[in-house]
Amino acid sequence: MKSPTLRFRTQVFLAAFGAMAIAVGLVALLESSSVRAQIRDRIERTLVTQARMAAEVLAHHAQIAPGEIDDEADTIGGMLDARVTFIAADGTVVGDSAEDGADLAALENHGRRPEVVAARQSGLGVAQRHSATLGVDMLYVAVPARGPEVAIVRLALPLTEVDHQLAVVRRVSLIALGTGLVVALALSWFASLLLSRRLTAIAAVARRYAAGDLSRPSYDYGSDEIGTVARVLDQSVQELGRRMSELASDRARMEAILTGMVEGVMVVDDQGRVQLLNEAARRMLALEDADTGVGRPFLEIIRHPDIAAGIDAALAGRAAQGQEFTLQRDPGRTFVARAAPVAAPGARGAVLVLHDISDLRRADQIRRDFVANVSHELRTPLTAIRGYVETLMDAPADPDANRRFLEIIARHGHRMERLVKDLLRLARIDAGQETLDLSECSIEAVVGGVLTELTPVITSRRQTVHTDAQPGTATVTGDPAKLHDILRNLIENAVSYAPEGTTVVVGSRLDNDRLVITVADEGPGIPEAELTRIFERFYRVDRARSREAGGTGLGLSIVKNLVGLLGGAVSAANRPEGGAIFTVTLPGKS
Repeated sequence: MKSPTLRFRTQVFLAAFGAMAIAVGLVALLESSSVRAQIRDRIERTLVTQARMAAEVLAHHAQIAPGEIDDEADTIGGMLDARVTFIAADGTVVGDSAEDGADLAALENHGRRPEVVAARQSGLGVAQRHSATLGVDMLYVAVPARGPEVAIVRLALPLTEVDHQLAVVRRVSLIALGTGLVVALALSWFASLLLSRRLTAIAAVARRYAAGDLSRPSYDYGSDEIGTVARVLDQSVQELGRRMSELASDRARMEAILTGMVEGVMVVDDQGRVQLLNEAARRMLALEDADTGVGRPFLEIIRHPDIAAGIDAALAGRAAQGQEFTLQRDPGRTFVARAAPVAAPGARGAVLVLHDISDLRRADQIRRDFVANVSHELRTPLTAIRGYVETLMDAPADPDANRRFLEIIARHGHRMERLVKDLLRLARIDAGQETLDLSECSIEAVVGGVLTELTPVITSRRQTVHTDAQPGTATVTGDPAKLHDILRNLIENAVSYAPEGTTVVVGSRLDNDRLVITVADEGPGIPEAELTRIFERFYRVDRARSREAGGTGLGLSIVKNLVGLLGGAVSAANRPEGGAIFTVTLPGKS
């Protein structure tokens, strides 16, 4: 089991308190030893002085009788408060303040005592040892004496006095030690508290940095080493924050650019895994909304050998040619892919740019179809005209045949004229040269004018055109001429394709303040597959019948463009009861 970790503040407190406690203890121990040595030295000096004074006293009392020497030792010992021993030259104790009579005589010879030997040799002997007589440690001092009976004067003092004085010092030292420990405890606690507060404040700033708030703190870190380290780290964080802000800004600009691009962009690393895929690329590659593609091998997204070869070349640092391709999942779209190497410090990769050229290919195909259709539409009447002209030139004069041939030539010439006129109008619309002349116009009047123009055709086919105008649709703000052309093309188209003897209905109604005009017929209708293409130029559902009716194949295309100019929309559908219905939606009356 892992032991709990002490808090930093507790560790600092214990370390500081321990250091102070050890220091105070060592001071007390050293002080005690020093005091003990000082006391011993002082006692030793005092004993030396007193011993020499006793020797001088004996020197001035040279007539002391042998029996009085012990009494003199008792007298001097009482005065000095120490044990006084008089030793003869042969080592015999002749006087002792602690022993009398028979006990004095029983004392052993002191001639070989260390202090006595030293006093004889150097004039002063000092020794410390345990006294068997008194049973305590004693300090002995011996000095020579100039007396006939006494050769050495020795003073002895029990070291219990030293211990007593040292005990006093120890008590004082213990009191000082306790006081010092209390002060050390308080100082350690205060120092650890200040340090803990500083570190807590620095940690709070660090947590705020970690949360993303990189604003500079108002906290003063101090001028010591901790403050220096904190300031250096703070400056490093500020610098990292500035660089991160720059990177975030650059990334945001890059993402905005990539999002706004119509080209698809794919970035892969040196392992061929997708690192970035913008929204345009995801749309082009038909990825699901939740599929970002990031982290996947690019071959799982674009399964095309030429694209793989281009990316491999870019990863190898070589330039790759653009590749045109289509995807199996969407064969109707065409793309051009260009791969280029990307070099960065310590890494390499490739970027693939996708261009959707489906509209260009579609426009090119429309252009080709347009040129082919125009050529075909012009060649057919020109061939007929040329044939009949050659016939007129080679055949004998026959007024009836000549007239019939000229009528055919005139009909084909009129058809060519209509075709050129419609082509020129479409060209003007495409070039934006078709101007609008907006005014309030009557729907009934426009429809009436169209029917007047188409009366011969309607009568020849024994058809009826019925109008169904709901209230509020009598007038509309628009261009009367263009509205006339729109309705003429639609009604003429309905009359041409509907069977003889049928009815064409022209209706109008309001739908959310927008005018809706419908042209419905009772014809065969339009195949569902053709409904999305009937507004294309030169597109016909029944080509043979259209040519027989004299159409150019541009009428519905002109309708779509004119309705667009008026700010509306046109659509085609099949009626449930049979026939086709064209619906034009225009802005209502302003």
